[in-house]
Amino acid sequence: MNAAAAGAERLARAALTRVIEPGDERAGRWLRTYGPVELMRRLTTPQGPEDDLPGASPARLDSHRRRATAANPAHDLASAAATGARFLIPGDEEWPRQLDDLADARPVGLWVRGHPDLRMWALRSVAVVGARACTPYGAHMGAVLGSGLAERGWVVVSGAAAGIDGAAHRGTLAAGGATIAVLACGVDVVYPRGHAELIGRIAEQGLLIGELPPGGHPTPSRFILRNRVIAALTRGTVVVEAEYRSGSLVTARAAQKLGRFTMGVPGPATSGLSAGVHELLRGDGVLVSDAAEVVELVGDMGELAPARRGPVLPRDLLAPGAARVLEALPARGTATVHDLAPDAGTSTDEALGRLYELHALGFVERTGDNWRLTAEALRPAGTRRGGA
Repeated sequence: MNAAAAGAERLARAALTRVIEPGDERAGRWLRTYGPVELMRRLTTPQGPEDDLPGASPARLDSHRRRATAANPAHDLASAAATGARFLIPGDEEWPRQLDDLADARPVGLWVRGHPDLRMWALRSVAVVGARACTPYGAHMGAVLGSGLAERGWVVVSGAAAGIDGAAHRGTLAAGGATIAVLACGVDVVYPRGHAELIGRIAEQGLLIGELPPGGHPTPSRFILRNRVIAALTRGTVVVEAEYRSGSLVTARAAQKLGRFTMGVPGPATSGLSAGVHELLRGDGVLVSDAAEVVELVGDMGELAPARRGPVLPRDLLAPGAARVLEALPARGTATVHDLAPDAGTSTDEALGRLYELHALGFVERTGDNWRLTAEALRPAGTRRGGA
């Protein structure tokens, strides 16, 4: 494609971001069939019924044509540039190829604000999403996941919304990491207003991206539809807290359809904010509790989470025969070696030898011909002399 054709396609796609709603698959089929330049011609200068678009009602076609006629892509591109933003289209070197998995629901283009290369960042990224009205536990987990992923060199993607999204972004930034906010409005619009400082920091240290042109305002449907971009952009999606009806679960289901990993952080069974996550985990979602477990799933071969186990106690290191004799001793009172041998499944001589071994290790003590557990052996696991 020569420079003139490439410039015409960029202008046409910029204009179409004012005409086509995000995720409109019918319009995506028009784009695939006619290309952006021809589609804009059909919308702005129709020459007859043959320029009608298949599947569009007269009212819908009229609405599209009014929007297309009013679009001023050169002005939008200049406005974006004035705020430090740029416009990416499929085929650009910086375009994330994984968005092509959305097929006809693929974005017409992406408005991007921030200095890093979107394609490179998206190659090693994870989405962390969840409830807006989250609990303190949820906010803590969102922030911990964000910082933990950042420390492991992963880019954290979320939606800059209140609650879990904001916690994940803040945790990432606090760790000096990379984060991308996928917006349901223009990249020059601050929403929610309470996140003005956070969105400003992301614009300086990370990336703000969105499908809407400068000044584009959010709507409930646009919030839902932008979730498909979060799911497609990343290797996997982690849901921290979500009710049964939640936009975060929309992201997770979109990720599943695209063949991405879906993960959930469990919460209290009594909390409504855990219900959606637990339902996800009852299906194809994978339970995760920290960043190491997330990376083990989405990362490269060998990026394994550490083995999980309780503390190693001294009795765990005993030989099997000694352990059986120790277990045969009563918790209270004493026992003779003749009493212990049958319960330990061994001979009297063997039991006596094991008792002297346990005595040397401080587990038992002798009182005449009887044996009993020491106070140290009776201490609960996890405690030691001198305090907890």
